[in-house]
Amino acid sequence: MSFKVAFVGAGSIGFTRGLMRDLLAVPEFKDIQVAFTDINEHNLDMVTQLVQRDINENGLSIEIQATTNRREALKDALYVFCVVRIGGLEAFQYDIDIPLKYGIDQCVGDTLCAGGIMYGQRGIAEMLNICKDIREVAESNVLLLNYANPMAMLTWACNKYGGVRTIGLCHGVQGGHHQIARALGREKKEVDIICAGINHQTWYISVKTDGVDRTGDLLEAFESVPEFAQTEKVRIDMLRRFGYYSTESNGHLSEYVPWYRKRADEIKDWIDLGSWINGETGGYLRVCTEGRNWFETDFPNWMKAEPFQYTADKRGEEHGSYIIEGLETGRVYRGHFNVVNNGIITNLPDDAIIEAPGYVDRNGINMPVVGDLPLGPAAVCNVSISVQRMAVEAAVHGDDKLLRQAMMMDPLTGAVCNPKEIWQMADEMLVAQAKWLPQYTEAIAAAEGRLAKGDLLPTRENYQGAARLKTKSVEELSQDREAATRNAIESDKAKERPAAEV
Repeated sequence: MSFKVAFVGAGSIGFTRGLMRDLLAVPEFKDIQVAFTDINEHNLDMVTQLVQRDINENGLSIEIQATTNRREALKDALYVFCVVRIGGLEAFQYDIDIPLKYGIDQCVGDTLCAGGIMYGQRGIAEMLNICKDIREVAESNVLLLNYANPMAMLTWACNKYGGVRTIGLCHGVQGGHHQIARALGREKKEVDIICAGINHQTWYISVKTDGVDRTGDLLEAFESVPEFAQTEKVRIDMLRRFGYYSTESNGHLSEYVPWYRKRADEIKDWIDLGSWINGETGGYLRVCTEGRNWFETDFPNWMKAEPFQYTADKRGEEHGSYIIEGLETGRVYRGHFNVVNNGIITNLPDDAIIEAPGYVDRNGINMPVVGDLPLGPAAVCNVSISVQRMAVEAAVHGDDKLLRQAMMMDPLTGAVCNPKEIWQMADEMLVAQAKWLPQYTEAIAAAEGRLAKGDLLPTRENYQGAARLKTKSVEELSQDREAATRNAIESDKAKERPAAEV
């Protein structure tokens, strides 16, 4: 069978190459058409060379269509993978550093909190342009598979305003599933789960082994694993107080709620610096910067290394390839997908983007009704949904007042800052990121005027947060080439990956 798959933001190292491996591990897909597009021609060229080498070494005749012309790549595409990072590392730096001046200490800053909200403003502005191109040149029944963060906000905007059928995909559920199995002393395949909520705040509301409900056993199980007791303190505390385990890592989860990062002197009590994802200040920015610098420097060695093998046993756990396989071949796939709620989770708003179990086959993507979430997890999700809704509408309409209100309502931002501080911080972030925010032209001009007047609230200039580590130089990274290469692959993936994929 033949159809076209396009990758937007294909200069992403980890996502593009890994998703291609997964996709081309499906025997029926040996003749598909593939297009890569990215605004960075250099990154696009490197990733294209690497993936084309993998394709050739696996004996396939597919030739990647690589172009900086997005519409050319999208023309006649039936499936579109979106793996963009709007603003790149330059904008990401502002997402972390400006809030730090106001005491907002983020580990990741790509989903919620001040950084995630601004990331959404940049992303939504460009996602609507991508959707316009898709509507005009792709197949009429195209499916947009969005891996870009902030997942819920971007998927929400694409479905409501983009006019393109969009499903959001993440691997947090798989990662937590592996952890739960390990805590219970079982293989992953022996543990059946139902996980539901919103992206990065999805809850394992049912965990069974041999048909027996083990949800109530999880707290003791996690506390009994020394590694988890040290690295997952926030998740374990949330499990203790809400009764259910959450999908996201310690670092991710700690910045979505108001309790664990609001006081600088308490942050280290809740995190672990053995890995950035356990809560390091600006940790994801650091590893992304190191990973990109290493890939740039070490690229010739990547081309000499063993190619990826397109075989079933090497296939990863990302949902994307399995969804396409189910739709095209009829093989049934069960995964967890981000879709418009419409009654799937009955005590979350219908317009929200929720994450819940779904099934895929030739008939489409089908989402069973989950029913009510437990009240505590539902309350946590509903707070975030309100922030997401305001942030989406702010981004679409260029409404900076709504943007500021979203920041006020954000759990951690509101716990750390007062309204005047949030207003001033928003001014700083709008001005710093002006080139990626075309919808805010008037608001940015007004913000520039206010900042120029002086008489500003005092901030903590050059504050590095409670647990920030130095970004390693290429020379320092070269002392452990294997670790540097592994980091470069994983850092392009916006969230933690299951151990099976590493």
